[in-house]
Order: sequence, then structure tokens, then C-alpha cells
Amino acid sequence: MRRYGMVIGVRPEKIEEYKRLHAAVWPDVLAMISACHIKNYSIFLKEPENLLFSFFEYHGEDYEADMARMAADPKTQEWWSVCMPCQAALETRKDGEWWANMQEVFFHA
Repeated sequence: MRRYGMVIGVRPEKIEEYKRLHAAVWPDVLAMISACHIKNYSIFLKEPENLLFSFFEYHGEDYEADMARMAADPKTQEWWSVCMPCQAALETRKDGEWWANMQEVFFHA
């Protein structure tokens, strides 16, 4: 199992919409997250900085393949098309990232 933390901005005028969307995530999207071996997935909001922090555990064997599978899923693509306009990618993210990956610097079980 590997833990992932990621961060992205959220547009201030879209915060309530983002909350509404995530209060009722589409069942097909949730099923794909599970099928791609992701567990304990949370998204946190920090205001007034308007940052979203996501955390999840990956329990699979091939993260890149599972993320490609998720990205190819039509229902997930549709979900992203309604969520992404709410988000504001960080200028400091690496090439190819939307959500910026974070380095884990501490863990206590």
C-alpha cells in the first residue's frame, strides 16, 4: 500500500458547486475509484486560501496502469469535465500534473 497526497486550488466562486458535487459523487465514478485499487480517499478544503488537499491509499500493483484505466473511463471523463472548471491548477505543478503531487514527510501508524 502506498499513500498519496495532492493539492490544487479551487476557484472561490465555485466552492459551493464543488461541495455540492462531492456531496453526491456519481456511483459509477466511485465504482471506478474502487476498481482502480484506491481506498480511504478524502478531499479537504482549506479556506480562505481556497486549496483542496486529497489523500488516498493505493492498494494495487501498477499505479500508472490503474490511473490510465481511470482516465480512459467515459463516466470518469464526464465527471472530470464538471469538476475541473471548479479547480485552479497550481503554477508550481510538474509537467503532466493537474493535481500537484506532494511529498510525504511524516507518517505515524
